[in-house]
Amino acid sequence: MTLYALCFALFLVGLYGLLTKRDLIKIILSSGIMGYACNLMLVLFGYRRGGVYPILERGREAGPMVDPLPQALVLTSIVIELGVTALLAALAIRLFQKYRTYDITKIRRLSG
Repeated sequence: MTLYALCFALFLVGLYGLLTKRDLIKIILSSGIMGYACNLMLVLFGYRRGGVYPILERGREAGPMVDPLPQALVLTSIVIELGVTALLAALAIRLFQKYRTYDITKIRRLSG
């Protein structure tokens, strides 16, 4: 139960950074922290104490197994998150080249 609370706290830290920071780099890092918290929560959902790998062999009884679906979802999520982070970084670089700042309040004033 403690790990679930820590995942939720990590998500809240990312959400706080996403909502309160004005620097584009900090916003990108905050969205990454939120993604890591979601991935960790998915891994925790698939965990079973005393579980074994979900590989069945002949002559062996099936015991409690860990769920492989959350692990597959996390791998997919990591790839998607990498693409989103790269896209956000490219957008931040282009905005910096145009406005010479990462501050979103200054970018809003300069775009007028």
